[in-house]
Amino acid sequence: MSLVKWNNDKNRNAVMPGFNDIFESFFNDAFVSDRLVSRVPAVNISETPEKFHIELAAPGLNKQDFKISTKRGVLTVAVEQRNEQTENNKKYNKREFSYSSFVRSFTLPESADDSQIDAVYNDGVLKIDVAKKEEAKSVSRQIQIK
Repeated sequence: MSLVKWNNDKNRNAVMPGFNDIFESFFNDAFVSDRLVSRVPAVNISETPEKFHIELAAPGLNKQDFKISTKRGVLTVAVEQRNEQTENNKKYNKREFSYSSFVRSFTLPESADDSQIDAVYNDGVLKIDVAKKEEAKSVSRQIQIK
């Protein structure tokens, strides 16, 4: 089954004039559209023989906004950011506060050493390195053919 959008501009408002215009103006409003968009940062995960690397794209934050924790093999990155701008010299008809937060959780593999985790926030990217346990590090050796 396929869905086809019916677009007949002549008869668009024939049944209830202005009905569609109300919904279009509501959902195109910046206040509503900003809250409908998901604000979870993109993540890159990679692995080297010694570590697991996690990179979160989170521009516009400070390193104090992040809370990184581990519990039962799950690495959790949480952000809570509040912006409040107040000016005492002005009279306001409308004041807006900005509040944003997100939580990302990653299940660490058994080979990860959760006691050796380093995190650096630089240029809008949070980089987390999780060391591997010694027995999990891949040892490479040359095999001689007989």
